[in-house]
Amino acid sequence: MSGRQEGDYTNSVSYLSAAYKLLPASREFINHPLLSESDQRFLLSLARETLRRHLNGQPLPDPVKEGKSLSELLRKEFGVFVTLKRHGELRGCIGSIFPVEPLYQGVIRNAVNAAVHDPRFYPMTADEEPLVEIEISVLTTPEEVSGPEDIVVGRDGVVLTKGPAKAVFLPQVAPEQGWDLDTMLTHLSLKAGLSGNAWKSGASFQVFQAHVFNEADFKGR
Repeated sequence: MSGRQEGDYTNSVSYLSAAYKLLPASREFINHPLLSESDQRFLLSLARETLRRHLNGQPLPDPVKEGKSLSELLRKEFGVFVTLKRHGELRGCIGSIFPVEPLYQGVIRNAVNAAVHDPRFYPMTADEEPLVEIEISVLTTPEEVSGPEDIVVGRDGVVLTKGPAKAVFLPQVAPEQGWDLDTMLTHLSLKAGLSGNAWKSGASFQVFQAHVFNEADFKGR
């Protein structure tokens, strides 16, 4: 796992490819209510304002101090990714798999991280800000499952842990690559620095789902 979160990368990862997209269907968000359209719009606007202010050297937004009304879900802790694309190509994406802070704060933090701390790209400039499109992916809390038989390819993101080794695939990785369950877990083991068949014995698994929304969803609405 890699990422940037004020120097603590324990729970953060950067997005792997512009071709990947987290699954948006509501049935993937098991046992968690979806964000309302109002909350989605608020978070996208918050991420946009965060980019504008940070890239122009201004203080970051503080919705609470600014008297904004925040729903219960916006105040709840979720894992969240912020993805930035320019002309359809990935420009930055960083997020937290695990819930470490209120959702609205995670969006602020990861909007900044995606813009200027994604190690694959040069830091974004203020001139670029109007050219990027923002996408937000809200994750369910990872839950431990008894074994691979409980993992559903195309629905579940997976955290594999074996000893000190750990690796994560987001829900979209396996279907985008055309992998079945065994192939996905083999690649996940390799990503963790283990042998390809390490997942077959002594490993533990957590799964999570995702709800994705972006600025394009609301254009013209």
